[in-house]
Amino acid sequence: MSATKKDAAPRSAGRRVAVVGQGYVGLPLAVGAVEAGHTVVGYDVDEGRIARLRSGDSYVEDVGERRLAKALESGAYRPTTDAADLAGFDVAVVTVPTPLLDDVPDLSCIEEAALTLAEHLRPGALVVLESTTYPGTTEDVFGALLQKESGLCPGTDFHLGYSPERIDPGNRRWTLSTTPKIVSGVDEESLRRTEEFYDTVVERTVPVRDPKTAELTKLLENTYRHVNIALVNEMAVIARELGVDVWEAIDAASSKPFGFMPFTPGPGVGGHCLPVDPRYLSWRVERELGRRFRFVDLANDVNSQMPQYVVQRLVEALNELQRPANGSRVLLLGLAYKRNTGDARESPAVKVAELLLRTGAQVHAVDPHVRESVPLDARVRRVELTEEEVAAADAVVLLTAHDDFDYDVVLRGARHVLDCQRRLRPAANVEIL
Repeated sequence: MSATKKDAAPRSAGRRVAVVGQGYVGLPLAVGAVEAGHTVVGYDVDEGRIARLRSGDSYVEDVGERRLAKALESGAYRPTTDAADLAGFDVAVVTVPTPLLDDVPDLSCIEEAALTLAEHLRPGALVVLESTTYPGTTEDVFGALLQKESGLCPGTDFHLGYSPERIDPGNRRWTLSTTPKIVSGVDEESLRRTEEFYDTVVERTVPVRDPKTAELTKLLENTYRHVNIALVNEMAVIARELGVDVWEAIDAASSKPFGFMPFTPGPGVGGHCLPVDPRYLSWRVERELGRRFRFVDLANDVNSQMPQYVVQRLVEALNELQRPANGSRVLLLGLAYKRNTGDARESPAVKVAELLLRTGAQVHAVDPHVRESVPLDARVRRVELTEEEVAAADAVVLLTAHDDFDYDVVLRGARHVLDCQRRLRPAANVEIL
């Protein structure tokens, strides 16, 4: 089967859609489906989230409060924690977390979603998994549980597909609707139904042979980024020891019109995609094939050490200022893993804060975007970016380059800044990672 989009099929809407999980993936999909003409039940077990959604308070940047309010006012979007509200769905899409538990894939949320949906599964319905996972999950785990609990057979009694999420929080150009959507099914009719549904929500779908191929596609995309970020992170460490400006080298290499794609160093990797997803692939490879996925192992090692390297660089800078880390006041700018978003999942900033606390530093942190709970040590004080805070700090560390930070205040008042994003203009008090 071709992996390119066929001639666009006519859009059809008006189905009853259940979206299980109302986070960074599920909420944009739920609202997008409403805007496409569907009636949507947004289900989540987090009562706090659902209460916020019902009140019109969006915690996801990709869904502004005006869009959310419009979806709610239409009556076509109903956030709920009551699984009984899922009854009668034509299409169900699962967008639940797939974390690691002791470095082993934790599919418990997928399994719980399957058990919940199985109670309401009807012949002819379509169920699609979007959660990132290892090849084989859709059929061997998710589909098998649906069949066991409902008595209905995927591909015969109901349709089953996999379509990996490609949400990039805060990206204004490549949104849910404009980013090509990989689609797959356990048989030809499941693929057709999956593609038909997403054709109502996104501009372009890309069909692939089967769910395993779609699952691997997602892991390939994230592993590619993970490995290349690890490359430039290690290059940054080595370049400094060689006395070379790695950022200038990256800029120069970017002038090559072929064979090079720029990646930049940073304080580590965050979100679900890079710290977690490639490990799903390496775990599956080791378990099924008995071999190590060495590129992933190496990338994990390099990227996981970057918070330690940031702290090491800061301690060295404080020593040059004749200030021991113990007792120094450090101001962290940015807790989110990605600029202009409130997404703090697996954020390296959390690790940087923990490591600084171990040195005895007093840690203050600024991030106006991070509203949902972030697992910060209670000793980290959340503050606003003010002239007084900057002046009181012995050092400032720029971890996440949000556009709405007042960088002039930082440049004017900071004794020393370690800029991990190359956001600030060159100055005597600025050191670039």
